[in-house]
Amino acid sequence: MVIIANRKRVFQMENKFDLVILGSGSTAFAAAIRAAELGKTAAMTEMRTLGGTCVNRGCLPSKNLIEAARIVWEASHPRYKGLTPTRMKFDFAELIAQKQEVVQGYRDKKYQSIVTDDDSIKVFEGKAELLDAHTVRVGDVTLSGNQILVAMGTRPNIPTIAGLDDVPYLTSDLLTTGEIQELKELPDSMIVIGAGYIALELGQMFHRFGTKVTILERSQVILPRYEPEVSDALTFVLRDEGIKIVTEAQVVRVAQTPKDKIEVTANVGGKEQTFTAQKLLIATGREPNTDGIRLEKVGVALDERGYVKVNDELQTNIANIWAAGDVIGNQTDSQQATPVGAHDGVIAAMNALTGAHRKVDHRVIPRTIFTDPQVAMVGQTDAEAVGSGIRCWCGTIPLELVPRAGATHQTDGIAKIVINRETHEVVGVSLVMPNAGEVIHEAAMAMRFHAKLEDFIDMIHVYPTMAEALKIAAISYFKDPRKLSCCAE
Repeated sequence: MVIIANRKRVFQMENKFDLVILGSGSTAFAAAIRAAELGKTAAMTEMRTLGGTCVNRGCLPSKNLIEAARIVWEASHPRYKGLTPTRMKFDFAELIAQKQEVVQGYRDKKYQSIVTDDDSIKVFEGKAELLDAHTVRVGDVTLSGNQILVAMGTRPNIPTIAGLDDVPYLTSDLLTTGEIQELKELPDSMIVIGAGYIALELGQMFHRFGTKVTILERSQVILPRYEPEVSDALTFVLRDEGIKIVTEAQVVRVAQTPKDKIEVTANVGGKEQTFTAQKLLIATGREPNTDGIRLEKVGVALDERGYVKVNDELQTNIANIWAAGDVIGNQTDSQQATPVGAHDGVIAAMNALTGAHRKVDHRVIPRTIFTDPQVAMVGQTDAEAVGSGIRCWCGTIPLELVPRAGATHQTDGIAKIVINRETHEVVGVSLVMPNAGEVIHEAAMAMRFHAKLEDFIDMIHVYPTMAEALKIAAISYFKDPRKLSCCAE
């Protein structure tokens, strides 16, 4: 920023860039890096911490602590006869401190160093606000961009619940670093409202550290948008561990007790029940960071939930304004995930700066829930396939049919495959198993190239691996896999 000073006041000259990006998360950085590679200049804005949600308070810190909790749990619950359970001592404050070191190190290497080393990428701190289709104000600074990219991501959604404004509560931001929301002490009990991926990951994590966890879900099942077999399998595991899961629970009010506990009253099956815990975690989804930045006043179209509307080139209804990442929600069949945003950030930058007219393709997006066992999915569910007009066949096998699962005493889970009955093309795969997040990539790559059921069967798999579940599920279309020898087709 160029500053011209005289005796009375300071004037700021306009900062001109080829691409001005609202946000500094994975989507924004991917776009900025591609802009720099094209010989263009890019500016990013950030009102919290450089790097956005994933590195600072989402993916990275949560997976760090989830793995620590798994180690603690495995020590006291060994899967093998002959191994003596032991209560592993741990210091929760120290775990939080090492999490902070991991986050800071990753942010410095993958985000800050890029900005520092590349003169064509600049970051401006403060709340961004569009003045017109080419001008963004960030605090007292004005940025001018030939092209604008909206990549401000999402934040935790806070539902309307009577009394919630008067009680302290946590959101997924509890894993942030250096902010007031950060939780540094392990609670003895916790109520989680919601049963999506964030609720289940954090709920199991705290349970394994020793917190008494109760999960309240208004739907009939956890993960209602996933396959019913997935919900059933994971519900069994979590309840078997000792987590209390209450479904069809509509929360009606919350209150703080004289002893600084939180009371949550919910309508469960037509009757009110009260649940009490030390901490309350709200995990009821996310909402876009599109309010307060004057998108509507500039004329950018939003959907009914506030997500930015885009076409299949990630262009909004304003020719020079683009949007990508979580802020577009399910537009173009996108999904809110860090790699999706990074992938689309590159496409948006290419289209905005070179007129590439590259279209997004969200047909194959693998995703994982980092519970234990993990949940992974790619493509369509049974219901989605039927809804799209596909005459499908679905095969589900219990994990006990997978030799690797039996050998390591990890048989709680399933593998489900959805195919087009007419063409035998695989259109969806769902897994509940250890390392499902690694295995799902085989299915994703296969679907990327329109693989058929026979391709999974003909593929020679390493024995014994969890990935064999894909082959066994495919075989179940033709024969009973219970009556096959190991590796037989």
